[in-house]
Amino acid sequence: MFMKTRSPELLSISLETLKEHRLLRTSLWRHVCDSRPLVILSVPLIYACLVPFLLLDLSVAIYQFVCFPIYRIPKVRRRDYLIFDRGRLAYLNAIEKVGCVYCSYANGLLAYVAEIAARTEQHFCPIKHAHPLAQPHSRYVLFLPYGDAHAYRAQSEEIARSYGDVAPRSKRLRDTHAA
Repeated sequence: MFMKTRSPELLSISLETLKEHRLLRTSLWRHVCDSRPLVILSVPLIYACLVPFLLLDLSVAIYQFVCFPIYRIPKVRRRDYLIFDRGRLAYLNAIEKVGCVYCSYANGLLAYVAEIAARTEQHFCPIKHAHPLAQPHSRYVLFLPYGDAHAYRAQSEEIARSYGDVAPRSKRLRDTHAA
């Protein structure tokens, strides 16, 4: 069904599968007619969130650009989080493609922001919470136990500099291919 391209990260769809996918695409008219009225009425509210997302994106980009070099925190690569591949799927109509691109942006942006916040927290306050988190971030395993003042004073500076596992992606790829 799928054929690998030169890049292992990208997939190329065979011509036969592409034709099948196009046949499975729902027309715009059918898509709108099959939607409940409240679903259609909620669309402006969903897409109104784009404005705060764009502002958040800009704010975080400026924050990371200015502050991370000052504190020697490795920058988070935006392109590792914002991936827009589903908009190319032939079985999606235009409305579904726009929805997929929007959701890719919103969820990718929030994951990107969460990683920036995680690295910031690691630098400034690497202490676990007293209560378990529903979904701890990527840096949380490095944090010190809640209430352990001796560990904090002895290890917080070292943890604030412990970013060896987040080497730039290009370096990780070189290291992986060399092994």
